[in-house]
Amino acid sequence: MVRSRVPRKILGVIPARFSSTRFPGKVLAHIANKAMLQHVYERASLATYLTSTIIATDDDRVYAAAKSFGARVRMTRPDHFSGTDRVAEVASTENADIIVNIQGDEPLIDPAAIDTAILPLYHEPEILMGTLKKRIEDPREISDPNVVKVITDQTGNAIYFSRCPIPFERDKSASTPYFKHIGLYVYQRDFLLSYPALPVGPLEQAERLEQLRALENGYRIRVVETEYESLGVDTPEDLERVSRLFEASSLQGMENG
Repeated sequence: MVRSRVPRKILGVIPARFSSTRFPGKVLAHIANKAMLQHVYERASLATYLTSTIIATDDDRVYAAAKSFGARVRMTRPDHFSGTDRVAEVASTENADIIVNIQGDEPLIDPAAIDTAILPLYHEPEILMGTLKKRIEDPREISDPNVVKVITDQTGNAIYFSRCPIPFERDKSASTPYFKHIGLYVYQRDFLLSYPALPVGPLEQAERLEQLRALENGYRIRVVETEYESLGVDTPEDLERVSRLFEASSLQGMENG
């Protein structure tokens, strides 16, 4: 096992498009008097192991908003197929050893969860890619195709990601735990730069899950368990729900103060 003995530069990249099929402009939607993107940037910047954080966008409105709250921001090409491609473009010009892809629509992202995902790659450079999983508590999520499930081997490497319930419980008395995938990714820089050129396989096409590209091309993904409950904003209804959480948290803080 190769251990890192020198400090490593770790860059957090937040891909932020203005366009969104279900909720256009959501990254600039306001929550508690701040754009959602600002919440993501500020919370991500609190992660202990991130050397720096940058927003990657292809939209002038997002660029201007990021500048207004003091964020580092980079304009990228408008024709990227995925957020990973946009992150790779930024990484290609940055002096960093490890790159973290942080979703721009998770205003409650836990800085500790970012650190949890980083640590395996920080200490073991032979691990090329990492992500997170969370134990499913709500049984309804097991059959929900919008909740991506993951199974891992005994060393913590991903075996498969699926929108279907995995594993299949042949014996209903077995009480097998199910885990959801948390969509935060960590890459060794060189691997990330090669990722967009990897062939897209039939599993990725069938599931519409980009992380399957690594598995189909023979690469491992280290998956670390976390208690962080991902709360992404995909619709205006999601925005209202997250806004209520912010309001409740603010009121609780006032009461405790």
